[in-house]
Amino acid sequence: MLKKVLIANRGEIAVRIVRACAEMGIRSVAIYTEPDRYGLHVKRADEAYSLGDDPLEGYLDPARIVNLAVETGCDAIHPGYGFLSENANFARLCEQKGMAFIGPKSDVVHKMGDKTQARNSMRAAGIPITPGSDGNLADLDEALKLANEIGYPVMVKATSGGGGRGIRRCDTPQELTAQYPRVISEATKAFGSAEVFMEKCIVNPRHIEVQILADSHGNVIHLFERDCSIQRRNQKLIEIAPSPQLTPEQRQYIGALAVRAAEAVGYENAGTVEFLLAGNEVHFMEMNTRVQVEHTITEAITGVDIVREQLRIAAGLPLSYRQEDIQFRGYALQFRINAEDPKNDFLPSFGRITHYYAPGGPGVRVDTAIYTGYEIPPYYDSMCLKLVVWALTWDEVIARGKRALDDMRLHGIKTTAQYYQQILEHPDFRAGNFDTSFVPSHPELLKYSTKRHPSAIALAIAATIAAHSGW
Repeated sequence: MLKKVLIANRGEIAVRIVRACAEMGIRSVAIYTEPDRYGLHVKRADEAYSLGDDPLEGYLDPARIVNLAVETGCDAIHPGYGFLSENANFARLCEQKGMAFIGPKSDVVHKMGDKTQARNSMRAAGIPITPGSDGNLADLDEALKLANEIGYPVMVKATSGGGGRGIRRCDTPQELTAQYPRVISEATKAFGSAEVFMEKCIVNPRHIEVQILADSHGNVIHLFERDCSIQRRNQKLIEIAPSPQLTPEQRQYIGALAVRAAEAVGYENAGTVEFLLAGNEVHFMEMNTRVQVEHTITEAITGVDIVREQLRIAAGLPLSYRQEDIQFRGYALQFRINAEDPKNDFLPSFGRITHYYAPGGPGVRVDTAIYTGYEIPPYYDSMCLKLVVWALTWDEVIARGKRALDDMRLHGIKTTAQYYQQILEHPDFRAGNFDTSFVPSHPELLKYSTKRHPSAIALAIAATIAAHSGW
């Protein structure tokens, strides 16, 4: 078993990994830059080391992080998600230093991180993919020609992209002409590569992803699917496990596809295979070679500790489960509580948390690194906590989600919590009838009152008036 793990990340995922290490008797090492000096992951890890004043530079320096891991006697590095988690050079450097990278091998990270290579690998394995370019686009002329062949709308995507960035939908040749250089510019700035490719745009699909686990002994299993269709500008907001929209036959088919995809590339550790589902047509979208933000809801319905399995796999141990051992029970929702103002075009709302009270009760889990008095820095992702609820039925999990969102108190910043309550109230969501168009199709949900329980407040005022007037 591993003895000491450096966590090459910050925030709630770093705290999540610290906790898994503690339960397994593994020492944890945190890293931080100056804005994170008082971060919860720094307080909770067994050891913590500063990477300097720059908010981002230290988290994005593979050589420095690997050298620190060696110097502090670590035998493994967990990259979490974001930052260097899907950086093939980082994984390769770990391999060269004899350090276990808690993720797949560097060649797999590279292959699946390059979206055109990933598409070609899936095509060779018999996995259905969306129509599009066989490789990277040479120039705008090629893009216009291909778009005319496969038909509009099309998506121009950064080959090394991820996280919803470096993507543009184009409905006409004019839009493609305008957007093509913008995608190249965004891809270059965000990912250091100007390479882009094209896919046919699947209009209003359901976004379904499958959690897989694979060890170094040839065992690959799936932990069923998550529905990530509730999203805004390609950024997930609410995730659901399992999908209330799949038939048992679709569930079995998509799970088998994900396992086949992992086997085809020699995958090891935890990963996610993402699909677009339009009617009964399934299209491979991408494979994420890391733990997902929304791994929590899969844990809730299956009872499998995914981070624990990651650590075991990296230590060379076989999976704790066979496919026949994996069952799911009930439904789980995850709400990404972002420090954003939904009523002001979701602008970031960073600042000091003046009061925080975590929701609780049966079937409620909170993964976060915030606390009362914590200053949310403006340099990182706006997600400040993940609220996860579980219940036996779809109706019950919606009710529990509403209650837990209402339970939570988070003052000093604006968040997306009240907006999510509006989504839970919508009849289409409650009926399990939604796709990736749900959020943009319902702008009226942003017209909610920012006052908590306005009806209750009115009743309290009326009661006070009545008491003083002798009614």
